[in-house]
Amino acid sequence: MFRSIAEDIRSSFDYGNMIIKLIIINVAVFVITALLNAFFPEFYSSNILPYLALPGDLMTLLYRPWTVITHMFLHSGLWHLIGNMITLYWFGNIAGDLLGDRKILPVYILGGLAGAIFYLLSYQFLPNIGIYALGASAAALAIVFTAVATAPEYVVHLLLFGPVRIKFIGLVILFIDIIGTQSNANTGGHIAHLGGTLFGFWFVYLLRKGVDLSEYFHRFVDFITFKKKKRPVGKATLKVAHRADNITRKQSKNFVAKTDISRRVDEILDKIKQKGYDSLTDEEKEVLYQASKN
Repeated sequence: MFRSIAEDIRSSFDYGNMIIKLIIINVAVFVITALLNAFFPEFYSSNILPYLALPGDLMTLLYRPWTVITHMFLHSGLWHLIGNMITLYWFGNIAGDLLGDRKILPVYILGGLAGAIFYLLSYQFLPNIGIYALGASAAALAIVFTAVATAPEYVVHLLLFGPVRIKFIGLVILFIDIIGTQSNANTGGHIAHLGGTLFGFWFVYLLRKGVDLSEYFHRFVDFITFKKKKRPVGKATLKVAHRADNITRKQSKNFVAKTDISRRVDEILDKIKQKGYDSLTDEEKEVLYQASKN
């Protein structure tokens, strides 16, 4: 049974979109840390948690710089995890359909970093801020408000409320976090949430100006992992010279095909804004899925 479950999870990770991958990572980290906390609570609280959660003290952070990343995959309880993962799944798929799967990981990581910066600043200057920050909330909210800023009129269907535009859902979330900064419960967390929220808006604002932060993110990752683009070798130049006419025709056809696909995607996005994602046919969903992979 466990082997079958492991194979299913591995298959989902290999073939799922980035949202599925992020959810699997978050759940896996939670399962491991929850088991450690259940069976070895003192060891976990003194030797694991302080080295994964983000410390508010800058000197401590200096010796644990990796926590700016690890904290956004760590959760304090089951409901904390469930809330973040539902939000991530719901809005992440919307953002992925609208902007492409390639932008999801950069928004998640950079939004989490924005939340970390807001938390660190609040810890230095405000009272009653927790000594550690943890959770995917800021990263998830960056994705939420990336979707909201991209298509505020996008309609989703809520169980008790029926069709609702996501701009109103975003407004409720923003209101809760703003008033949450004035409470004595998780003040630093709510401030971090605002950091992720503002990043989502900023990301889309820059995108409309022609600046794609996700591409800078991918270039940085390629640089630190020494990943290089493969270049053609051998006698590629000679082949190109002899087949120039054929290549030109193929490029022309590809350009027309891409133009048609782009026009089709625009039509589908207009339909989503007016009637919601659930109104799409299977063929339209497939078109969006294929376009998001390019």
